[in-house]
Amino acid sequence: MKSTYSPQAFGQQLARTTKTLQRWDREGILPAKRTPTGRRYYTHEDYLAVTGQKALRRVIVTYCRVSGSGQKADLSSQRLAVENFCITTGKAVAIRLEDIGSGLNYKRKNFNLLMQMVERNEVAEIVIAHKDRLVRFGYEWFEMVKGGDNGALGAQDQAVPHS
Repeated sequence: MKSTYSPQAFGQQLARTTKTLQRWDREGILPAKRTPTGRRYYTHEDYLAVTGQKALRRVIVTYCRVSGSGQKADLSSQRLAVENFCITTGKAVAIRLEDIGSGLNYKRKNFNLLMQMVERNEVAEIVIAHKDRLVRFGYEWFEMVKGGDNGALGAQDQAVPHS
């Protein structure tokens, strides 16, 4: 999802021509934003307003995981480290998720909840202690999917949020 659209791209989203958008801008029906050079552009908020949708509130989520119930003390220290990281970097965490289960197990309850939230574009950033706390293998794929315009995925040990 892009945050800004050219008139042509915005028109395609709405099934309207660029000429129609220019007329709407002149008539004040849908005023376009302007770049410093005077070119028209539209925002995602304009799209939501025209289509009658509400903007989603995207939140920061922390995710902690250990492999077995014998590691509950490690889970506590992982939670504390992630929370301290968020406090020192000024991140306002809205949701804290934890799982006890293998990084190879994709049936973890809170992992699946997190992935559903990402799919619905409800997550601005995921903060984890280490790459392998989210998934054992394939972290780079999740980083690619969550990165870019969709938000950030940052391992606390790397301190790399990239939104």
